[in-house]
Amino acid sequence: MAKKQEDLKNELVRSYSFLKEMYEDSYFPSKLVDKGKAILVGLCFKIEQEQPKSLNELYELTHAATDKFNDLQEEFFDADSEIETGAREAIAEDFAFVAKAYGFEADIEELIATREW
Repeated sequence: MAKKQEDLKNELVRSYSFLKEMYEDSYFPSKLVDKGKAILVGLCFKIEQEQPKSLNELYELTHAATDKFNDLQEEFFDADSEIETGAREAIAEDFAFVAKAYGFEADIEELIATREW
């Protein structure tokens, strides 16, 4: 059963507009942006479930989510799109937002250190 954003415990992330800039740009197919949003929402559920106590524990979770974005890149190419500068910034900002919403002062580059986009 897919987990829904409104089921998250953290109120900040429950009402947040993930990947807003990507949804507003027709260059990015909405169904693929939906998959990206699902990765970020899934990350939130993982954080709530595992409750990382340290930045290193948080980074393990964000790196796993980043790897899922790496896998998604191929689907963007197939749809004549790609995770380019605007998308990279939107995704990175959302990772930073998630970290902050859960009380972490994390390095944005470290959050997405495993990225290939």
